Amino acid sequence: LSQVPATMRAKLERSQGRVYDLIWKRTIASQMSDAELEKTTAKVKVSGTSELFVAQGEVLKFDGFLKVYMEGTDEEDEENQEGMLPPMKVGEQLKANEINAIERYTHHPARYTEASLVKKLEELGIGRPSTYAPTISTIQKRQYVVKEDREGIQRNFNALTLKDGTIDEEVRTEGTGAEKSKLFPTDIGMVVNDFLLKEFPQIMDFNFTAKVEEEFDEIAEGKIQWTKMLSDFYKPFHKNVENTSEHSERASGERLLGVDPVTGRNVYVRIGRFGPMAQLGEGNDENNKPKFAGLRKDQRLETITFEEAQDLFKLPRVVGQFEEKDMVVAIGRFGPYVRHNSIFVSLKKEDDPMTITADRTVELIKAKRQADIDKHIKTFPERPDVQLLNGRWGPYLVIDKNNFKLPKGTDAASLSLQECLDIAADPKNASKGNRFRKKETAKPFKQAAARKASPKKSAPKKVAAKKVSKPVVKKPATKEVAVKKAAPKKAAKKK
Repeated sequence: LSQVPATMRAKLERSQGRVYDLIWKRTIASQMSDAELEKTTAKVKVSGTSELFVAQGEVLKFDGFLKVYMEGTDEEDEENQEGMLPPMKVGEQLKANEINAIERYTHHPARYTEASLVKKLEELGIGRPSTYAPTISTIQKRQYVVKEDREGIQRNFNALTLKDGTIDEEVRTEGTGAEKSKLFPTDIGMVVNDFLLKEFPQIMDFNFTAKVEEEFDEIAEGKIQWTKMLSDFYKPFHKNVENTSEHSERASGERLLGVDPVTGRNVYVRIGRFGPMAQLGEGNDENNKPKFAGLRKDQRLETITFEEAQDLFKLPRVVGQFEEKDMVVAIGRFGPYVRHNSIFVSLKKEDDPMTITADRTVELIKAKRQADIDKHIKTFPERPDVQLLNGRWGPYLVIDKNNFKLPKGTDAASLSLQECLDIAADPKNASKGNRFRKKETAKPFKQAAARKASPKKSAPKKVAAKKVSKPVVKKPATKEVAVKKAAPKKAAKKK
């Protein structure tokens, strides 16, 4: 401790010196007396008016260890931290050097991250540590919520400053609403939530889930019978499900925006088969069928305006011609795109389908063509379904829409068709997405010759007839035997 930071800085690098300074100060502070802070509310009276200026904070009565080291914190916003107030006495006169009045907007509660959502579940007594991750994963897989970044917006606010008897007014700008890696509810998620709250309020109650967790603990301890617990829950729940199935209407989150001035038909937004969409006209009108348009990614059922919905019906639109073919811009299931000669090209994030120009669409089409050329390493005319492609993580093999990894050090361009088939037949080369289908991909290679020899249509019919009379339990056993027989044949073929 005799080696004070001031003398050590000359012997250490800058980053090392800062670490040493931190360690030294914290060590010394741990041996010092506690600091004494007094939480204070200061009320300042202004002559000529009954209103008061109020300041809340802490007044330092005794420095203690703070004389050496004051620990900072980044866990709370600056607005929520209580500031340090200077020492004051009751009745003391204060001089107004400068008074600032700044316009402020209220902030909505912070969006959840996975970590903050788990913390909230723990507070409410919902779930167990083993169920938190599957729960959060499920709501994302079903598209009830999405994890994404969202850009904020710029907004103006007023700031007034009183100094030396003069008031200065200034308009300032701040960014608001920006979110990074947060969970956002989707339109379908909100529709499902509203439906469940309406039809199953008891199940959606936080207290219900916490109560069930407690009952599980009591079952484990032998205090209650699990059969009784399930019976008490399931009977009324099943009755509610049947009643809802018979009498409830299909939930679509439908919202009427207005009446189209040209056609006189209603304009709605609702959840459709492929997601949120706008609808012009009534769905039950046989003579005049409704027109549909998908919402853009940044549009929501609850906030979209009538004018924005009308713009959607302007799509698809022809922006021009390229190589004597129309370039048509539209919004599809996976976002905005341009269609040219039966080829679909996705628009970039910065491209607006309502304003994109013909030159820009030509640029996107050419870029798509070049990307396709660069992607293909090798194809085989005798087997068009076998391709060697360039991917995000390097070359890979595609056979009948199934992907296979190439062994390390393999020159993709020099592979023959037979070598590709051998790679696909090796289970360790199957990608994660088709690890359960690797046996299916091997079948076409063998069945090509088998079909020419003799079609075996009668055999499956006889097997199916026998299965009808046999117990149902034996069916999976028969299937397993068939799969096991196929494996040795593959091995024999390799040899």
